[in-house]
Amino acid sequence: MEGVADLELTPRQIVAELDRYIIGQKEAKKCVAIALRNRYRRQKLSPELREEVLPKNILMIGPTGVGKTEIARRLARLVKAPFVKVEATRFTEVGYVGRDVEAIIRDLVENAVRMVKQEKMEEVQDRARQRAEERLLDVLLPKRSGSRGTPSPWEVLLGGLREEEAEAPERENTAEKRAALREKLQKGELENRLVEVEVEESTPPGVFVGGLGLEELGINLQDMLGNLLPRRRRRRLVTVAEARKILTQQEADKLIDMDEVAQLAIQRVEQDGIVFLDEIDKIAGREQGVGPDVSREGVQRDLLPIVEGTTVQTRYGPVRTDHILFIAAGAFHVTKPSDLIPELQGRFPIRVELKSLTREDFQRILVEPQNSLLRQYQALLSVEGIDLEFSADAIAEIADIAYTVNSQTEDIGARRLHTILERVLQDILFEAPELPEKRVTIDAAYVRSRLGDLVQKADLYSYIL
Repeated sequence: MEGVADLELTPRQIVAELDRYIIGQKEAKKCVAIALRNRYRRQKLSPELREEVLPKNILMIGPTGVGKTEIARRLARLVKAPFVKVEATRFTEVGYVGRDVEAIIRDLVENAVRMVKQEKMEEVQDRARQRAEERLLDVLLPKRSGSRGTPSPWEVLLGGLREEEAEAPERENTAEKRAALREKLQKGELENRLVEVEVEESTPPGVFVGGLGLEELGINLQDMLGNLLPRRRRRRLVTVAEARKILTQQEADKLIDMDEVAQLAIQRVEQDGIVFLDEIDKIAGREQGVGPDVSREGVQRDLLPIVEGTTVQTRYGPVRTDHILFIAAGAFHVTKPSDLIPELQGRFPIRVELKSLTREDFQRILVEPQNSLLRQYQALLSVEGIDLEFSADAIAEIADIAYTVNSQTEDIGARRLHTILERVLQDILFEAPELPEKRVTIDAAYVRSRLGDLVQKADLYSYIL
């Protein structure tokens, strides 16, 4: 199984990979890199000691939009680990209407099953394509159905031999037709021909129990009733190109052993899973005894066994959470980490504070990451044939405005850049299809012309920017 143990990345290499997508926050990157490397080290220990070494969960403290979620998500992608991001506010104490905390692990397992299934699909893709091609040929060249009825005993005795002799050239002729058709199919000459294929509708009807969907209970109706409910089939008229995709998918599904997929998924969740628990500060604080927040401490107590290590029942089997890495995050503007219940605090021994973004950080965010916002807008407008460029002073002006607005209103981090760039480029994005000039340069003067009045009027930009 490919996982953390197979990707022998050093902490320095992990930080370098994260630097390609996230600007700054060196301390947080170091913490997650060490946590990931410790997983690799743990896999090299003896089985007895390996079970005793538990992950050191991380608590990230910092304002929104500074990279907390992105660090965790990129970390999981880097090592192909099962990952789930959840908001702590989605869960309620046992006994209240809402999602229970065990749904976190069920969601994580579902993600792992999809991941492993996709890997298995890629492994069997060549065989599935070959089998789909044979089925396509069967559809394009159906077998000749006998026009005669059941032969009598006399016909069998007297005419059987002559009938076989007559069918021999027919079989040879069919083989030649099939070979010729296969050649056309492989050359792509039949892609637009319409054929009829049978597809299976496997989606079970939605059933709700006491206000909860079946997924909340870890139950799948099709798994429960399986053979009792016949799968609905229908025939669709599609092109050969589309039929090839449908049949390849069907054949790949047949070639995959779902029991093996489930077993590998559970193993990967238990050894490599990462849970990002956002907005944990919203469930911190001591109880007041009244009001809508009465269950906050109850949610913390429900989370505790999941983080400490317990066994959760899922539709694929029991899952142990002992070695899942939990990364919690929160702004902690109103509350403090010490407002969490002591038992939960002890399960997040690594604390790291993420810093608010500076002007220089905003400038780097605009240009350095592989998926930077400026590159995204340039790619979008290139579809219209427009070459969009940003001058250095324009980038500095946008960064300065983002920093100023964040410091004087609510600090939403890098997300402020989305609002500002949409405002700056609004007219260009609207008029792009009709613009006669296909080369557009954004400079500082243009940025000020679009945002100058707003920035000068604090009462306006607090609403608009």
